[in-house]
Amino acid sequence: MNAEAGSTGTNAELRRGIARRFIQVLTQFAVQALLLFGAAGTLRWGWGWALIGMALLMVAVNSWFLLHRHPETIVERGRLAENWKAWDRILGLALTLTLFIGVLLVAGLDRRHAWTGALALGWRLLGVAGNAAGSALFSWAMIENAYFSTVVRIQDDRGQAVCTTGPYRLVRHPGYLGLLVQAVGQPLLLGSLWALIPGGLTIPLLILRTALEDRTLREELPGYEAYTRQTRYRLIPGVW
Repeated sequence: MNAEAGSTGTNAELRRGIARRFIQVLTQFAVQALLLFGAAGTLRWGWGWALIGMALLMVAVNSWFLLHRHPETIVERGRLAENWKAWDRILGLALTLTLFIGVLLVAGLDRRHAWTGALALGWRLLGVAGNAAGSALFSWAMIENAYFSTVVRIQDDRGQAVCTTGPYRLVRHPGYLGLLVQAVGQPLLLGSLWALIPGGLTIPLLILRTALEDRTLREELPGYEAYTRQTRYRLIPGVW
């Protein structure tokens, strides 16, 4: 096979990987919307659509930047890697159940049965701000770090290197900090104090995942130990 043919094959594989990831993301959105509005028993829920709209906007922004800067990251986020850490498989499932399913399901049921009642507009707007800030931080981390995967693994096949720019100058795991803020912001945006229960359960799971991933990177990723001396805090600036 000549070099041009090899390049063509690589480009075709890249396009297939990107298409696969977009299908995954659209399927996730469909399932989450079904959970949210199915539990609520109605499509006439402005705050629910606001949450979906914010999430779609985040994906659109991420996609534009990733396609122009490092499209291989899109492919990475859509693949099932053989060297995915076993403990992360468990934590990943737990986070899916709390943040990506639990918050939506409980908030939808709260909307149907009015468990919380009328939540003041100020709290909802605080939730909007929190969800927007968390989404923006998560997006920034993904765009800045070419090795931003959905799973914990050392990407030897991609020549993984330590990211020290952008939000990684503030904390070592800014994506998880973004999710943590969203775990509180989304229930408030949706007007459900009961949804703060699964949202709150997300926080210790994120802290545990941060600790285990940080230990893995210290042990297995060259240059990470030196980076920890440059950026001291794992998750929350000035705290931990």
